Amino acid sequence: MNIVVCIKQVPDTETKIQINSDGSGIVTEGIKYVVNPYDEYALEEGVRLKEKFGGEVTVISLGPERAKEAIRNCLAVGADKGIHLNDPSFEGSDSYVTAKILAKAISEIPFDIILTGKQGVDFDNSQVFAYLANFLNLPFVSVVMDLELSSDLKSVTAKREGEGGEKEMIQIPLPAIIAAQKDLNQPRYASLPGIMKAKKKEIKNLTLSDLDFSADEVGEKGSRVKVKNYSLPPERKAGQIIQGEDPTEVCEILVKLLREEAKII
Repeated sequence: MNIVVCIKQVPDTETKIQINSDGSGIVTEGIKYVVNPYDEYALEEGVRLKEKFGGEVTVISLGPERAKEAIRNCLAVGADKGIHLNDPSFEGSDSYVTAKILAKAISEIPFDIILTGKQGVDFDNSQVFAYLANFLNLPFVSVVMDLELSSDLKSVTAKREGEGGEKEMIQIPLPAIIAAQKDLNQPRYASLPGIMKAKKKEIKNLTLSDLDFSADEVGEKGSRVKVKNYSLPPERKAGQIIQGEDPTEVCEILVKLLREEAKII
């Protein structure tokens, strides 16, 4: 079984993000980068499918040179091959263009199932997997919490989190795209033997010319979303604690504050 896992390298969620003085982007110095947490669930599921049904797992990522570290980490966990989409022209690509580049690269390798995270924790767009399905003309299921392949490997049944937290069961034919939610599994840690083996595994580098794109089709030039500037959200005001033993008195004070200060009633 040929399994493809799309991953993204993102800033660690514990990193304190700072904006450039001109608002053009974030300060990248000193940032610790990690594999996108939701993509770790996708990777774990891919490795489990390989262990159960055989085959190989190919990890693919679009990003600058530092993204190779994320790919190598995935290889240490159990992936077999890595593909790095790395070209200066790719920088600044929005979700649409990112998916277009990924689709082109994936279309040139064999695959039975494509796994992604449900969203990146940096921009939180939650769009790449849907665009990817459109470009590859494949069915997809998002926010997947459980996955079961048929015995003939021709279909997959996915349990997903629907609107309002309700659970839905969806069956679709393979090949297909699955966007993982955190409850899908428990990602494993890389073992020392896995880390050593990862150093010898292949990471194929693909550039603009390798994928037959023009510079106007990718990056900021090809993107449909244009970012004008970045800014941090305003700081929240400190909350108030209403003291008192009498619930009626406390409620009266609360209503007065909501009416006179918060002005929401």
